[in-house]
Amino acid sequence: MQKIGITGNIASGKSEVEKILLELNYKVFDLDKLSHEVLENECKDEILNQFKTTERKKIGKIVFRDKEEKEKLEHIIHPVLKKKIALIFDKYKDEPAVFISGALIFQSGFDKLFDKIIYVDADKNLRIERLIKRNSYNREDALLRINSQTQEGKYKSDFIVKNNFDIKKLKSSVIEVIKALKLP
Repeated sequence: MQKIGITGNIASGKSEVEKILLELNYKVFDLDKLSHEVLENECKDEILNQFKTTERKKIGKIVFRDKEEKEKLEHIIHPVLKKKIALIFDKYKDEPAVFISGALIFQSGFDKLFDKIIYVDADKNLRIERLIKRNSYNREDALLRINSQTQEGKYKSDFIVKNNFDIKKLKSSVIEVIKALKLP
């Protein structure tokens, strides 16, 4: 089994790549969803103790404005997420590949868990537009989230998939990566 990470900055199109891979019958997991599960279950008490809330939007406002608070959150949830990822890999060990998508794969040190990493890239202005439309953020909130992420993963990833175009072009790019990975 190949363990493949999918990363890219917020609103780059990771979810669209996930959908394409699911259509192609691969096992795909989203670190954001796993993080939400961890936040609401295994780490709930510790999160409540640290942030006085378990409401994701409130926590988001805190951590996107304060680097130290963001690091505290990561210190709580990252060890649990690593265990969940290991369990997923173990459960699906007979699959040709398992894909796990997350914006912070490199920043969290999770890159070491994968054999290969795909970086989904899109122009900054397009990502701002997507965040405003998708999440109803104002421009300032969209920029706060975009600027909180680095592009280091772009230069460390094994593959870069551009998502500035239509879904047909994106699917074609994903299929090219599948071929390069020699997956069925």
